[in-house]
Amino acid sequence: MFRFNDFELDVAAYQLRRQGRVVRLERQPMDVLILLVERRRQLVSRADIVERLWGKDVFVDVDTGVHTAIRKIRQALGDSISAPAFVETVPSKGYRFVADVEVVSRTSDSGSAAALVEPSPAPGHLQTNDVTIGELHGRESIEEVAATSAPAAGSDTAPASQLWSAHPARVLIAVVAVALVTGLVAWTRLNGGVPAARVALAVLPFEYLGSDPERAYLAAGLTEETSASLAQIDLEHLIIKGRTLGYRGTAKTAAQIGRELSVDYLLESTLRAEGSRLRVTTTLIRVRDQEHVWSQSYDRDPTSLLGLQQELSTSIAEQIRLRLSRDNLREVRQRQTQNADAYDAYLRGRYFHSRRTAATNALAIQEYERAVALDSNYALAWAGLASAYTASTLNGDARPLEVWPRAKNAAAGAVRGNASLGETQLAVGHLSWVLDWDWRAAETADRLAIRLDPSNAAAHRSLGHVLSQSGQHTEAESAMHRARELEPLEPVTYALSAQVAFQARQYPAAVEHARRAILIDSQFWIGYMQLGQAYEQMGQPDLALAALTDAARFSGNNSKVTSLRGYILAKTGRFDEAREVLRRMESDSRERYVPPVAIALVHAGLGEREAVMEWLSKAYDARDVHLIYLPVDPKWDPYRADPGFQTLLTRCGFTTSTRGGPLSTRLPSEPHR
Repeated sequence: MFRFNDFELDVAAYQLRRQGRVVRLERQPMDVLILLVERRRQLVSRADIVERLWGKDVFVDVDTGVHTAIRKIRQALGDSISAPAFVETVPSKGYRFVADVEVVSRTSDSGSAAALVEPSPAPGHLQTNDVTIGELHGRESIEEVAATSAPAAGSDTAPASQLWSAHPARVLIAVVAVALVTGLVAWTRLNGGVPAARVALAVLPFEYLGSDPERAYLAAGLTEETSASLAQIDLEHLIIKGRTLGYRGTAKTAAQIGRELSVDYLLESTLRAEGSRLRVTTTLIRVRDQEHVWSQSYDRDPTSLLGLQQELSTSIAEQIRLRLSRDNLREVRQRQTQNADAYDAYLRGRYFHSRRTAATNALAIQEYERAVALDSNYALAWAGLASAYTASTLNGDARPLEVWPRAKNAAAGAVRGNASLGETQLAVGHLSWVLDWDWRAAETADRLAIRLDPSNAAAHRSLGHVLSQSGQHTEAESAMHRARELEPLEPVTYALSAQVAFQARQYPAAVEHARRAILIDSQFWIGYMQLGQAYEQMGQPDLALAALTDAARFSGNNSKVTSLRGYILAKTGRFDEAREVLRRMESDSRERYVPPVAIALVHAGLGEREAVMEWLSKAYDARDVHLIYLPVDPKWDPYRADPGFQTLLTRCGFTTSTRGGPLSTRLPSEPHR
């Protein structure tokens, strides 16, 4: 047994303990730690680690295997790369254990660390952790498998017809496609070549190992786009769970993550971009035993392989025997642009769009517009642009009458480019709900988006919100529950779940959802706002105002936060403070657009009914999108019997919906699902 600092490494018990408590460490990191401590103060080369873990002949990407093992050791020890107290990196050579170590005792040779070294694989077999290639592929040789699934690692050659000029972002997603194909081949063979009835796979956040902060968008974008592309492989048998950015840098084991996400497999990836060279490493992890079923790394020059992503789903379907119809194949191939710069702009737009503030909305719109300028048929970018314009009225206080025609034009561009994308129908549904005030059309589009892509949590979330606005609270909660299952670490899903619960008068549930959103992202302003409005209805104004202070700070003083604060101040008898909020908002409205509903709400808190109806009338003239909350928001309950209030709801069309469907509910060629 070895002791260092607060830790004990008990080789015989195969345990790492800190102050008597067991520190969870998987098999491979544990073996590497034992090796390092045994050879403390000495250089342990990467070759030594590879031989300890896999033997001399391997069919795994040893670089990523070693890197992952060292990273998990550092996480377990709380060590730092820049100032290591335990494991020091020797550049281009290996690692050294630098802490002082006390050897306690060894009771027998059988308990020694040396006895724990796994035997080399039998002659004639290459080893993949505990599974030999003979077991994986039967009589197929490694060369045969590689030839039928993907180009050889490190190869920069391809048929001339497949070589195009490419941006690094576009090449990275192509390289990931190759990695996933080969990994899922191994996965299928482990399951006898026949997939289970329902298999769930989570795409974990791509870990960017470079030093350029400008490339943060690339890792986030690749994570989401990989999830979206894989979701089209087989809608019946394969469930993809994405939006897992909350696991970035986590110290949790594969088993813990698997339990939390309820998945069978995890896809873990890293990427480097150094100069003109790109390196993507992908590892497929089986949750039940935390084994690395397969791992591979690819180096590429960013002048080849554009378009390889479109081969991803075909190869996976063939190799793991999942169903991929011709219609599915066409949708996968048509999903992405062939313009590398447009794709890069799209990834940047998605990155900014996810932050949901006025400033990031503006940046997202700028990037999406650049993408469609480069490729006028880029449906995904048009859909993103339509959604960003629509959302800017809620998240950034954009003027609806200015944004509305731009959002409609972008949605039409998405339909024209590819109406059969789930993202296209989702953008149409969002526009129909928020700006067109046609909730029947919104529901139709959202349901179509779900049919096209059942793993699209945003579509389930949007449907839940639309149903909630229509008073269908049970159905709304069911849709939100499915969204949370698909995206258990997406803060906006929990924040909008809080809104749905709030509108159903389920205030404790609203508080719980809002707290979860904040727990996932401590700077997510919508979570704090939802927490504030739920606390107010529960008779806890002090907690509500405290939550709104954070909401204002992180949102850039969004009007919804300001008006809710004024409303609560008025309801609690702090009239002078409420009137000061009102004075500032009315003054600001003469210089810029302030949603009239926000001003009406403060008047409602003050009990000034005439002023309330005056500002709600102005809201109708301005097409204020916040009017959509009037039918179900409990803050407006005192006005429901008012004839003027009822007339307003009727004028808005919120009492009945008789209008037509979305821009397009029929696909150009209805897919056979």
